[in-house]
Amino acid sequence: MNPNIEELSVFCKKKGFVYPSSEIYGGMSGFFDYGPLGVELKNNIKAEWWKTHVQQRDDIVGIDGTIITNPKIWEASGHVSSFTDAILECSKCKNKTRADHFIEDKLKIDTAGLPLQQIDEIIRHHKLKCGKCGSTFNESTGFNLMFKTNVGPAEGSTAYLRPETAQVIFADFKQVTDTSRVRLPFGIAQIGKAFRNEISPRDFLFRCREFEQMEIEYFIRPDQTGKCPYVDEVMDYELSIYSAEMQEKKKEPKAMTIREALENRIIKTPWHAYWLSHEHKWFMSLGMNPAHLRMRQHLDEEKSHYALDTWDLEYKFPFGWKELQGMANRTDFDLKQHIKHSGKDLSYFDEETKSKVVPHVVVEPSQGVERAFLAFLAEAFHDDKERGNIVLKLHPKLAPYKVALFPLVSNKPELTKKAREIYEPLKKELNIYWDSSGSIGRRYARADEIGVPACITVDFQTIEDSTVTIRDRDTTKQRRVKAGDIKDELRRIVN
Repeated sequence: MNPNIEELSVFCKKKGFVYPSSEIYGGMSGFFDYGPLGVELKNNIKAEWWKTHVQQRDDIVGIDGTIITNPKIWEASGHVSSFTDAILECSKCKNKTRADHFIEDKLKIDTAGLPLQQIDEIIRHHKLKCGKCGSTFNESTGFNLMFKTNVGPAEGSTAYLRPETAQVIFADFKQVTDTSRVRLPFGIAQIGKAFRNEISPRDFLFRCREFEQMEIEYFIRPDQTGKCPYVDEVMDYELSIYSAEMQEKKKEPKAMTIREALENRIIKTPWHAYWLSHEHKWFMSLGMNPAHLRMRQHLDEEKSHYALDTWDLEYKFPFGWKELQGMANRTDFDLKQHIKHSGKDLSYFDEETKSKVVPHVVVEPSQGVERAFLAFLAEAFHDDKERGNIVLKLHPKLAPYKVALFPLVSNKPELTKKAREIYEPLKKELNIYWDSSGSIGRRYARADEIGVPACITVDFQTIEDSTVTIRDRDTTKQRRVKAGDIKDELRRIVN
């Protein structure tokens, strides 16, 4: 049974995965620090994403842009004028709350993206009142989510902490194409911090004010929307599809192949179909249960104004089905906006057609690191009643420590010496930890709780025949392995 979000939060703090930021001063809502285990898990998630999406592909290159940029970028993108959420203010106690969250909690309906007028109509129609004092609300207003800052000593030199990583990619588009050998179709990837002044952060790591994104802008020639050279690889791949029509008709999601989704024009382009399945595969390759994943298409009123089509890869979080990753077809909106506002030529000379084009972003896989972190933790969390402890069944590639090494007892110098002889060379290749205190059963339990895939125990038989015991986290099965074969065994476990 999956834990609730409070249990996960308590577990993360207790075990050193995630702490409330600046807690000794009362903390700050929406900000979290990552402890010794959390930073390892987070780095492993990012490393696996980068390896799969950049290093193992010929058609994607990476950048690392700045957090603070020229504010004109955000004027061109529309963030200064329209990056807002609706806010409700009580007419009496002046308490403020985010409108779509408040309505969703009260009425169980999704109002994300609705204009302020419709928000007010829903509030009036259902006679919704302030949750603190029971009074009526003033008319809803828009609240810009960008954090402001000043650059340099002069007041008034306003800049912003970036609310997304995408715009830096568009601003650097020309420099990337001029300095690398990319040819359409190609993508530009980035992992980095983003900041949003959320009205009401909630659900632990799910909605924060400071977070990281793993994002790709994938560019194609405008006339190549219907020609994806990779889609044949995934035609028989099956996904749980929740189309806009299914949502409108109150139908349940349906399992179908990519072929069926394209033939029935549920997914509009083969590019979108390919990337939906590609991202689903990535999560599956790291231990995700397919029953906890689905692809939900945005309704018309949800879609951003620039988007031809948008799908969310949703995960069944402890608090319900929510967006894990967003994938929008942004067309040529962003590049054209930056061409217009900067006066610079950001077109691309296509060798095949011998002409200049403004490429389309046919899909933008945008993944929050924290949401992936939370989903992988929820998926791995098992309260094992038989063992009497939590077993964190993280995929070995994500596990903070790949192996734990124990001398059977700590008061025998010959065992400690032999264990150290095995431990030291392993430490140079894998993230491994040493534990020599307490009973062997208690040490196994501690390793289980932090997701260590395998434990090596050095005992008296090791001194006689140079074999050790390797114990599997998930099955608890043990077997003897020659000390000289440990590295090969661990590589097999991890990979």
